Amino acid sequence: MKQERSVTVGKTVKTGLSFGSALAMVISYTTWHSIGWAIFHGLLSWVYVIYFMIKY
Repeated sequence: MKQERSVTVGKTVKTGLSFGSALAMVISYTTWHSIGWAIFHGLLSWVYVIYFMIKY
């Protein structure tokens, strides 16, 4: 039971990080129209998404 829970949590975290990266890249590209910035902000993931929400 405990092992199944850790697998579920691991999958959820991986999905959340992937979604955060994709969201950050879309927001970045829409705002700055630069693939370089989109990649950089994708690496920052949720940090950039939260920054964007606070700033704008």
